[in-house]
Order: sequence, then structure tokens, then C-alpha cells
Amino acid sequence: MREFIVAIVAGIVQGIVEWLPVSSQGNLALVLTLMDVDPDTALQLALFFQLGTTVSAASYYRDDLETAFHSLSGWRPDAAYRGDNAITSYLGIACLMTGIVGIPLYLFAVDLAGQLTGGAFITIIGVLLLLTGGIQYTSESVSMGVRETPTLRDSLLVGAVQGVAILPGISRSGVTTSALLFRRYNPSDAFRLSFLLSIPASLGGAALTVAGAGGLPGISPAAAATALLVSAGVGYVMIDALVRVVDRISFSTVCFGLGGLAIVGGGAVSILV
Repeated sequence: MREFIVAIVAGIVQGIVEWLPVSSQGNLALVLTLMDVDPDTALQLALFFQLGTTVSAASYYRDDLETAFHSLSGWRPDAAYRGDNAITSYLGIACLMTGIVGIPLYLFAVDLAGQLTGGAFITIIGVLLLLTGGIQYTSESVSMGVRETPTLRDSLLVGAVQGVAILPGISRSGVTTSALLFRRYNPSDAFRLSFLLSIPASLGGAALTVAGAGGLPGISPAAAATALLVSAGVGYVMIDALVRVVDRISFSTVCFGLGGLAIVGGGAVSILV
């Protein structure tokens, strides 16, 4: 019974925070750690549960995915970023960069998490959340909203920063959206391109987790399915809500608040333990 309670809570948290620039992986790992899940297992589960919100994004942006799929037959290098090919090239090259940067960092993060106490792990997440908040705050102040179509430079930049977001506490949506805002995209297009890129990235992260753990990381198939279903449903509702208010709400203060609380909480846990 406890395993299913953990799964439901994890699914709700994942569905809510995946789309906010507050690090779904960091916050979910934080919640799981506070529910007495080992830090290394919590980190792996946080990556695996992103599969649920991957379903949400794929459903919400199915038209863009269809466009990218259909353009594959006519894609060629000399027209890689023209017309419909731009989305296909953006997703492919950005994902390649994510793998190059993210896989070594993932192996480092899992190894480090296995050596840390729960309190120290929570404190590190808090520090990285504060860093995410700073990046988000800065990008919000410079965005001009003049770009619409991704370029090769955008693909390389966004893919690389998404790879860095494998670290718990660094928000994938936060840093990729910030990178696109720095590149002068308007907020709605920045979120759309960020959320589209989350689909292949989350699939890769889940596959990496299962391969590294030799199966589901510390959870039964039934509990895993429960978490994924909950996160998919909650995630779809959250995407729709966020898209409606993206031009009116700043999320950088959320990162600062959660980061500060995590640092204080992590310190308290370390002292108590």
C-alpha cells in the first residue's frame, strides 16, 4: 500500500512541476527522499517518471510532432532549417547534444547521490534550484520576442543546456526556456520548443535509467504504471493552464523560494540524522 501512495504522490508532483522552471527532477527527488526513498533510487525514479509527462506533451503537441515526422521523407542537409524541416532538425540535433552532455553528467549524478546522506542531497538540490532561478530571472529581463524558427545555433545551445539539466535541481524546462528567451524568442514559442524537446529527452532519460538499474529502479510494475498514469493526466492539465498564462506570470521567484526552503530543510535533515 505504501508503494502505491508513493507512486500517486510522485505522479502528482511530476505532473505539476515538469512544466514549471523549478526542476521536476530535483523537486520529485526531494519529495521521494523525504518519503524515505534512498537518494540514488529517488534520482533514478525522478528520471523514469518523466515518461508520464512525455505522454502529456506528445498529446498536446501532436500537430508539431506530425509535421516533424512527415518532413523526414523530404529532409536534406542543404534545407535542414527551411520550412517544416526546421522542427525536425531542431529536435534531432538538440537531442544529440543532450546525449553528449547529459549522459556523463547522469553517471556522475547517480554515483554522487549514492554517496550522500538525504540531508546533503536535499541541500545540493536547493543550491541548484537557486541557480535555476537566477538564470530564469536574467533571461526574462532580456527577451525581445523577435525569433520564431529554430536555427542550428539554437539546436546546439538548447540541446547542451538540456543535457546539464540531468543534474537534480536544474530545471530542464527552466534552462531550455531561458536559453530560447536569450535567443530572442517570445515566451509562448520558447515554451513550445522547450516542451517539444522534452519528449525525446524524457524517453532517453527513462531508457538510460532502466538500462542502468537493470529494470525498474526500486518500484514494482503496477506502482510504476500508477505513477505514470497520474503524471500523464495531471501533466496535460498543467500544460494547458501554463500555455494560457505564460505571457503574464514569472516563475523565477518560485525557484528562489523552493531553493531556499530546500537548503534550510536539507540542513535540518542533516542535523537531525
